Amino acid sequence: MSASMMTLHSLAPAVPEIYLAAAICFVLLFEAFVGVKRQGATGTLTLLVLAIGAALTVAFANVSHRTVLFDGSYVADPLAFVLKLAGFLAVAVALLYSRAYLRNREILKGEYYVLALTALLGIFVLISANSLLTVYLGVELLALSAYAMVAFDRDSGIAAEAAMKYFVLGAIASGMLLFGMSIVYGLTGTLNLDRIAVALTLPGNLGVVLAVTFIVVAVAFKFGAVPFHMWLPDVYDGAPTSVTLFIGTAPKIAYFALALRLLAHGLAGVTLDWTRMLMPIAVLTLVVGNVVAIAQTNIKRMLAYSTIAHVGFILLGFVAGTENGYAAALYYVLVYVLVTLGTFGVVVLASRKGFEADQLADYKGLYRRDPLLALAMAMLMFSTAGVPPFVGFWAKLRIIQALWETSHLWLVIIAVVMSVVGAFYYLRVIKLMYFDEAPETLPPTERSFGVRFALGVNAAAVLVLGVLPAPLLDLCTHVIH
Repeated sequence: MSASMMTLHSLAPAVPEIYLAAAICFVLLFEAFVGVKRQGATGTLTLLVLAIGAALTVAFANVSHRTVLFDGSYVADPLAFVLKLAGFLAVAVALLYSRAYLRNREILKGEYYVLALTALLGIFVLISANSLLTVYLGVELLALSAYAMVAFDRDSGIAAEAAMKYFVLGAIASGMLLFGMSIVYGLTGTLNLDRIAVALTLPGNLGVVLAVTFIVVAVAFKFGAVPFHMWLPDVYDGAPTSVTLFIGTAPKIAYFALALRLLAHGLAGVTLDWTRMLMPIAVLTLVVGNVVAIAQTNIKRMLAYSTIAHVGFILLGFVAGTENGYAAALYYVLVYVLVTLGTFGVVVLASRKGFEADQLADYKGLYRRDPLLALAMAMLMFSTAGVPPFVGFWAKLRIIQALWETSHLWLVIIAVVMSVVGAFYYLRVIKLMYFDEAPETLPPTERSFGVRFALGVNAAAVLVLGVLPAPLLDLCTHVIH
C-alpha cells in the first residue's frame, strides 16, 4: 500500500500530462456516443476538461523546486508550472472564441476539440522535456495535430493547400531537428539535456557548430523566423480563422519552451555559437516581418507578418544569452499570446457565414456598427504597437533592456526603429475603424454575450497588465532564475 502511495506521490508532478491523455480518450468516446446527437456538447465538455486540468495542475504542482522524473527525461519546475497554466488558459479562450465560427460553417465537430487537446498534450510534453527524445515527441505531437487542424475544413481547397505546405515544410524542419540531435547524441553519448549541458562545452568545434546549425534552423522554422517563414502567412490565410487563432497562440508557448530547454539549457555550454547564429535571423525576422506587413490588405496575412516581427523580438531575448534575456523573452511570449487571442477573437466575431472579415476594408467604420468590438480591437492594436500604458510597451522595453545590458547597442537601435515602423500598420486598423465610412454591404457582427464578455476581459487585461506590470514581470524573472 505504502509503495503504491509512494509511486502515486512521485508521479504528482506529471499529473497535467497523465490527466490530459486520459481526458482525450474520454472526450473521443463522449463525441462518439453523445456528441454526434447533441451539437456543441463536446465543446462544452472540453472547456470543463481544461478547467479541471488547470485546477489539478495547481493542486499537484510543487513550485518551490525542480523535480526530474522518468529516468531524467521529464522535468517539473516553476517555469513548467507557469507555461502549463498559460497553455490551459490560451486553449480554453481560443476554443471559446471559435465556437460560433465553427457552428456557422458547419464544422463544429468533436474531432476539432480532440485535436486541440492532443496539440495541448504535445505542448505540455515539450514544456517539461528534459531529453532529446521527449523534445522530439512533443514537437511531433503538436505538429501533427496542427497539420490536421489546418485541413479541418474539408470543403476548402485553400485550407488543404495550406495544410500540405505546412506538412511538407514541417517534415523538413523535423528532419533538421533530428539530424542536429543525432550529432549531439554522437558527440555526448547521452539524450539527457542536463548531461548534454555538462558534456558539450567546446564552442567553435566543427561537430558542435554543425549540430547547433541544424537545431537553430529547426527552432527558427517552428517559430516562423526569416528565412524559414514561408509557411506562416499562407497557413494563417488558408486555414479557417478559428484554426489560425489556435495555431497563432498556444503553440508559441511550446516553441519558447523548445528554445529554452534545447538551446538555453541543453546547449548552454556553447551559447556563443547559437547566439551568433540567432542574431542575423532575429534581425532579418524583425525587418522583413514589419516591412512586408505594411503592404498587406488581408488582415490575417498582416497579422501573420506581425507574428513574424514579434518572433524577431522573442529571439532577441535569446540573443542576449542571459537569464534576464530569457525572462524578457518569456514575458514577451505571454503578452503576445494574450494580445493575439484577443485580436483574432475580434476577427472571428466580425465574421459570419459566407463572410470571413479577412480584408482590412471589412473593418471600415466598425466603431459605428459595433462600438464595443472596435474599442477592444483598438486597445489590442495599441498594445501590439507598443504604445504605453498597454502591456505591449513593457514587453518591448524588457527585450530592449536585456539587449542594452549585454551591450548589443546596434540591436537596440534596430528594435526601436522596427517598433516605429510596425506602429504604422497597427494604427492603420484603428484609423479604418474610427475614421472611415462603413460599407453598407457588411453583415452584423456576432452578438454572443459569453464570448463578447470574454473578449472584454481579454482587452481589459491588456490595459491592467500595462498599468500594473510588476507582478507578471516579477513572475517571469522568478521562474527563469
